Amino acid sequence: MDKETLLDWYRQMVLIRRFEERSDELYQLEGKIKGFLHLYIGQEAVAVGTIAARKEGDHIITAYRDHGHALAVGISANEVMAELMGKATGAVGGRGGSMHLASKERTFWGGYGIVGAHISLGVGMALTEQYKGSDNVCLCYFGDGATNIGYFHESLNMAAVWDLPIVFICENNKYGMGTSIEKASAAHKMIDKAKAYKIPGKQVDGMDIFAVYEATEKAIAACRKGKGPQFLEMMTYRYEGHSIGDRTRYRPEGELDKWRDEKDPIATLQNHLLQEHGVEESQLVAIDKAIIDEVDKAVEFSDESPLPALDTLFDHIYPSNAEAN
Repeated sequence: MDKETLLDWYRQMVLIRRFEERSDELYQLEGKIKGFLHLYIGQEAVAVGTIAARKEGDHIITAYRDHGHALAVGISANEVMAELMGKATGAVGGRGGSMHLASKERTFWGGYGIVGAHISLGVGMALTEQYKGSDNVCLCYFGDGATNIGYFHESLNMAAVWDLPIVFICENNKYGMGTSIEKASAAHKMIDKAKAYKIPGKQVDGMDIFAVYEATEKAIAACRKGKGPQFLEMMTYRYEGHSIGDRTRYRPEGELDKWRDEKDPIATLQNHLLQEHGVEESQLVAIDKAIIDEVDKAVEFSDESPLPALDTLFDHIYPSNAEAN
């Protein structure tokens, strides 16, 4: 992989990290973000690495921990932050908030608030592309907790029966809310659940962006060749709680520190750039400073943006006849 691509990946991961850290402050200290807030800190390599492997036209759908995916598909920090703050300039006009980011132009169908339900929608997108005869695929993301949901099993079964072009991406961050996999699932490896439906599955180091990209590239290629659905279990770790009010008291002492000190995805790529590509540390520091400025400007933009006008309250509930046709 060339240096410029790796620097772009680094920039994207730092943007997600700094954006999420600032979002945490805006919620807990300043009260400018309300409702639910599920942070993506620690999992940046999964969103950036997988989305880097797709091409234009491929669909992306994910669950409610969706800020990282939104930024990785190219929605601006301004639009994402404004959406979190409920402003009219947000990605979906201030109507979706943290859990419902989306972009029709980027075929990013967003975050979805009902656990596991969006997996069936991803299968529908893959079925659409099969009907059209295109080589587009769907990347469908979900957490390990969603694999115990009925939608998950019905969707995998249908995708396998019809050989649909979908890559199921399980972001296994060890906990479904506050419950560990070992206490909630009879199968401790999520790929074993995929194998039950004869879907090829692979466990991937989700903290290593190189491993993420390579595995996703191969899975997408298999879909494009008509080999049916693929399943990737990304072994990753969320540094923060399930949502903003989760104090993570269920974690064993030292577990977070071990993952953060030994496996941090940004630090891993940073070391690679310094040691293998001759990048100067000052260049990486400059990227970080530029990202902090970008996030600060996104907050300023959102602060200055208006709330949705009251007379638009019922807009976008139903499509107009023109839109429907």
